[in-house]
Amino acid sequence: MKSLWMVKMMVLGSGCLMLPPGGFAAPPGTEVRREAEPAGREGLTLARALEVALTNNPRLAAAEAGIAAAGGRAWQTKRWSNPQLRLNADEWPVSGGRGFSDAIQTIGVAQLLPYPGKKNLERRIGGAGVRIAEAELALRRTEVARDVKAAFAQVLAAERLIEVSTQLLEVARASAATARKRVEAGDAAYQEQLRAEVQAVQAQSELKSFEREWMAARQTLAAILGLSAQRDLRVSGALAESPREELLGRPVEELLLRHPSARAAQAEVARAELEERRTRLDPYPDVTVEVSGGKIGETDQSIIQLGLAVPLPILDTGKGRRREAQANLRAAEAEQQAVLRELIKAWATAQQRYRTAAEQAADYRDRALPKVDEALRLVRTGFEQGKFNFIDLADTQRTAAEVRRAYQQTLLELNVAQAEVEALAEPVPSASVIESK
Repeated sequence: MKSLWMVKMMVLGSGCLMLPPGGFAAPPGTEVRREAEPAGREGLTLARALEVALTNNPRLAAAEAGIAAAGGRAWQTKRWSNPQLRLNADEWPVSGGRGFSDAIQTIGVAQLLPYPGKKNLERRIGGAGVRIAEAELALRRTEVARDVKAAFAQVLAAERLIEVSTQLLEVARASAATARKRVEAGDAAYQEQLRAEVQAVQAQSELKSFEREWMAARQTLAAILGLSAQRDLRVSGALAESPREELLGRPVEELLLRHPSARAAQAEVARAELEERRTRLDPYPDVTVEVSGGKIGETDQSIIQLGLAVPLPILDTGKGRRREAQANLRAAEAEQQAVLRELIKAWATAQQRYRTAAEQAADYRDRALPKVDEALRLVRTGFEQGKFNFIDLADTQRTAAEVRRAYQQTLLELNVAQAEVEALAEPVPSASVIESK
């Protein structure tokens, strides 16, 4: 049975990744397909980054091998067992005569004939196993795409936060320098200088914190791509500032039909049903048919023998296997219901988070940012006219920078929420489907 881990989904925004000349080197012991290596001077788009990750990720290689294994099992279920070669020497005199020459000598073949319907059910069970493996691969690909986009968006957001924090640090340093000059000129108290210098120290500490986050995000992205971390890894692009309207209000029924978790659970139920039906045929025996020919001892008279072997369902009636199959079917049906409920819950949560993040981003974009910009303009004008002191100007500048930084963090939340909805509504399909033949 597949567990509820198949419901975990989160995919993040978009952008463009710039790589250093020559690209990255794969970690020691990691085999990288040349066609999936990132371009160097041309840079790497998000689509190309996804291609690299989907090619290099070892979990996907394992899932693809699982499909191949399931396809092999499905193919094998169509084949009958090999015939047996039978060599017999009957009525062999143990004393006197010519020994083996006087025995009845025959050679032939024996073939096991399955009860009608058994091979067909086994073939269908194998096909259900292939569908389960394909759904698991699709889920793994969606998880890898989620991780790539998440790391990509984290790098992008960290760079934007560094830009805003750098601007804030420049404002704080300029304010501290101005306050120092005003104190030296006797136009301001010393506490004004101290306050401005403290703000500069805080701004510098915050900038270093964002730089550490940026470094960690770049290393995470490089690791997900299966490449070595590089200090000059750069991301270009912009976080989405508004929601995708087509993702809002999408019916949950579509999700339940398309998601790999739902498809895997459905295939599990189908396989369990087929296995339960197969165990019902266990009491009906398979027949072994034998045909052989030979001669009778010294007379050299040719003979043909026919044989038929039928097992008697006395000691093993398959009752235990039927009970096991029935229990597995109930478990698969319960697991399917649990997966569907988890998907519905995840969809509702992701939709609510998406709408909330979109509303918050719109509030910042349409209300907070215009107001703080207008406030900064008015304070600057008033400062030039002597209506406001320097501390008022410094505080307003810092507030404006903090609002811009909060807006970038809100945009990251919007992209995370959008990623959750995309992961549920638009899972990455399997690259290929291996058919059982």
